[in-house]
Amino acid sequence: MSAEATNPVSAAEAATTDVAVRRRGRARIDLRRLGRAALLGATAGPAPRDRLPDAIGHVAEAHRAHHPEADLSVLGRAYVLAESSHRGQFRKSGEAYITHPLAVTLILAELGAETTTLTASLLHDTVEDTEVTLDQVRREFGDEVAYLVDGVTKVEKIDYGAAAEPETFRKMLVATGSDVRVMSIKLADRLHNMRTLGVMRPEKQARIAKVTRDVLIPLAERLGVQALKTELEDLVFAILHPEEYETTRALVADHPGAADELGAFAEQVTAVLREADVGAEVLVRPRHFVSVHRIRLKRGELRGCDFGRLLVLVAEDADCYAVLGELHTCFTPVISEFKDFIAAPKFNLYQSLHTAIAAPDGAVAEVLIRTHRMHKVAEAGVVALGNPHVGQEPDTAVPQTDDGERVDPTRPGWLSRLLDWQQSAPDPDTFWTSLRADLAEDDEITVFRADGSAPGTISLPAGASCVDAAYAQHGEAAHACLGARVNGRLAPLSTVLGDGDTVQLLLAQDTVSGPSPEWLDHARTPAARIAITGWLRAHPESAPPPAAPSDPRPQVSVPAERRSGPELHADLDGEPPAAVRPAGCCTPVPPDEITGFLVRGGTVTVHRARCSAVEAMRGLGREPVTVRWGDTPQGRVTLVAESFGRPGLLADLTEAIATFGAAVVSANVEPPSEQRVRHTYTLHLPDAAGLAALMRAMRDVPGVYDVSRARHSRGLS
Repeated sequence: MSAEATNPVSAAEAATTDVAVRRRGRARIDLRRLGRAALLGATAGPAPRDRLPDAIGHVAEAHRAHHPEADLSVLGRAYVLAESSHRGQFRKSGEAYITHPLAVTLILAELGAETTTLTASLLHDTVEDTEVTLDQVRREFGDEVAYLVDGVTKVEKIDYGAAAEPETFRKMLVATGSDVRVMSIKLADRLHNMRTLGVMRPEKQARIAKVTRDVLIPLAERLGVQALKTELEDLVFAILHPEEYETTRALVADHPGAADELGAFAEQVTAVLREADVGAEVLVRPRHFVSVHRIRLKRGELRGCDFGRLLVLVAEDADCYAVLGELHTCFTPVISEFKDFIAAPKFNLYQSLHTAIAAPDGAVAEVLIRTHRMHKVAEAGVVALGNPHVGQEPDTAVPQTDDGERVDPTRPGWLSRLLDWQQSAPDPDTFWTSLRADLAEDDEITVFRADGSAPGTISLPAGASCVDAAYAQHGEAAHACLGARVNGRLAPLSTVLGDGDTVQLLLAQDTVSGPSPEWLDHARTPAARIAITGWLRAHPESAPPPAAPSDPRPQVSVPAERRSGPELHADLDGEPPAAVRPAGCCTPVPPDEITGFLVRGGTVTVHRARCSAVEAMRGLGREPVTVRWGDTPQGRVTLVAESFGRPGLLADLTEAIATFGAAVVSANVEPPSEQRVRHTYTLHLPDAAGLAALMRAMRDVPGVYDVSRARHSRGLS
């Protein structure tokens, strides 16, 4: 977990400085002061029993602010062990190494973590980097602290390698998933390391920042730890997009009066609520840089109120709606901005009312309305939930599942689902693809179960079908699903469900029925896809090979015509294939390495060699057919452009595509979500060798932050 000192001219340090200036109500920690305090503590001997070492005074102060009755003596003992065991170890900056666990612990203390988590945080590097053993930690601090330290140690033994490797994060999920406090310590550790990343080479900074962006920031979002997520976003933004970061930083600096404009608006809101006798605290919440960047791309020129939001804190849930009523009565509401996350909390426990109101002068301010408890959870997420095993008798064993895993009552439902299906994932690539897809899901829907024996709700990603609902509710018993009733009407399993739909799943009574390969076309969730694939592998005699993607337009020609696309390079008992088609799941184009499979009707479907469907076909006993590209390097490809929404974006992307002579076969623009938009284009390329240049040109369009080859839900890709 060692992290390095900052470089005075690095983007990472600039971001850290900016974040520190903008953070309100948090301690400003000078690592040199921490280092001196740690070293002085080492030479001055142990602190008296009734006094904490000076070096952890700031941690104790932050902890007591959230837990006034906490016993701080255990933190003192943990610090003494950590300092003595790390003594003589230094960071590249020259600071005593103890400053790192101190800083990580302070981050968690400010979020309101309970004493056990802070104790484990102080000790989180001792077992890995010093002579301290796990048994020693257990003897001195108990089973809970030892369990957390062991979990963090297992995570740190993972080699992140040169990229975000699939097996790396499978191990990380297993190591941290049994107790969300382990993941919380890991996130705080990564935040401090990102703050002090500047001394590393630029390419290493970029690698670590990409891993943080792809997995750890989505995990922080899923765990609801917004305070960590927003700062990590800014630090990653500075490293991976330095020009846009500097533009945003200059934009914020050029609007020093934004806080005053929002402050004046806050005074008007305060006066309205005071007159209505609604007790509330109205605060100004500046946006972090990534948020400002997104708003600029969405709205173009920014006004003062766009640089922050108003936060209204009240005592009770009912007060939230009272505030909302007063604001919508006394100001002009922007109805399209209203969202109720109190009645329907987000998957990460987040609750708030969101609205936007306009003042008489035309200024528009976004407003968040929540109780004080909701605010604590919104900032700290699962960290605010404390010790999941508190209140148990000292000698009572922690509850465990049948396979020996500890039961964590604070674990979010999405994490339980990930842990369930990762055990069944057939290979690391499938797991990685599914994990990335699951973490990328920003929207969830809630459907109501109509089964009389099992009423309740099911949470699914937006776009999920009845197939997904079946496996979410019934597990492997969903293999026998015959159909469904959606809102009281019979519907096929392919039906896409909407938020608030009522679904009743119809299961066969026999045990012979099973899923067909076509179900994979309609399965969006990893649990459904992996369960279906497992059944098909176990029953090859009952599962016909997957049909080729249906497309009325011939995508490639038979080899004899020597036109664009893959051609056959094998003898099929003297019979030429009826057609050779690229698979819709991975849309191969030259010069991709390819392989083919013979399917119904004598057609050969062609996949990219690394497509996960290839392994699935082999698992079903299908023998590959050798194929090669024809003479003309043309091809069809599906690209997905991820972007921040802004006016004119579609036109600019289309122009970039047209510049390369690519023909748009089809295009789809999904509705904006959290100011982000996904564009999907199926293109016919005049020269497939220009694909990489085309993707670079699309990435260069302002607002676009990623362009990738599509991974359709068809098959297992």
